[in-house]
Amino acid sequence: MASNLRELRERRNSVATTQKITRAMELIASSRVPKAQRKVRAASPYAEELSRAVSAVATHTHEHHPLTTPVTDPVRSGVLVITSDRGLAGAYSSNAIKAAEELTATLSAEQEVSTYLCGRKGIGYYEFRGRPIAETWSGFSDAPTYENARRIADRLIKDFLTPTSEGGLDEIHIVYTQFRSMLVQTPRVVRLLPLEVVDAPEEEVDDAGEEILHEYRFEPDPESVLDNLLPLYVANRIQYVLLQSAASELASRQRAMKSATDNAEQLIGTLSRQANQARQAAITQEITEIVGGSAALSDSTSEE
Repeated sequence: MASNLRELRERRNSVATTQKITRAMELIASSRVPKAQRKVRAASPYAEELSRAVSAVATHTHEHHPLTTPVTDPVRSGVLVITSDRGLAGAYSSNAIKAAEELTATLSAEQEVSTYLCGRKGIGYYEFRGRPIAETWSGFSDAPTYENARRIADRLIKDFLTPTSEGGLDEIHIVYTQFRSMLVQTPRVVRLLPLEVVDAPEEEVDDAGEEILHEYRFEPDPESVLDNLLPLYVANRIQYVLLQSAASELASRQRAMKSATDNAEQLIGTLSRQANQARQAAITQEITEIVGGSAALSDSTSEE
């Protein structure tokens, strides 16, 4: 009985220690989500201006560029999968991997697929199953920077511009997790390359109702402008999905740690009740043994 009571107390103390850890992780993740959201919003103005500049060049020059030219029958595609570097984030990484597996299965029916991984969870998943991996990046899943995005973009652009006969790619897709709210994060698949450049917006109208005609001049030439703008555009899109994924990872971790903390609280209550019951049973047994011993002693004294 004493051994059972000791085990229950040790389990309760162990769960209480774990609860402190999960509570701390919950608070840390919760405090970092707003910062991640601010980074997404802060990157929006630059992304909008860059998109407007690329659109202006593409619309007003009708210039064709390798990064914007689609292939009719793609032979090989690349899939960039963004997961987390650490666990304890609920189903965040597994949902992204599941979406990547579905995309890979669809693409593999008609072409070859090269996999690029960002995040240790995805890397571990593919390495454990012996899957071929083209390139990996890790160590920044919850706090990505533009430099991280630029490194990824440089490698993907290089492989995209390489002929497929030499191992290059015709298309590149990204699997990431879109942050919708603290409760909803959705895996998404987007095509990164070739870029789909939308037309520039219609001409502005002045107070008299007449169109304002903008005159564009590209120096040294439109092709050189696109050569410089499009890699920045690709890196910016990658940075956006990295920031979205980081916010999703933190929100998912906060929710998972809150659930773990609540479950620990319930388990502590259950173990406390069981420990109290075991303690009461032990006390009752001791009293019973004392009473029984006293009665036996009285009977022995009477016989004498």
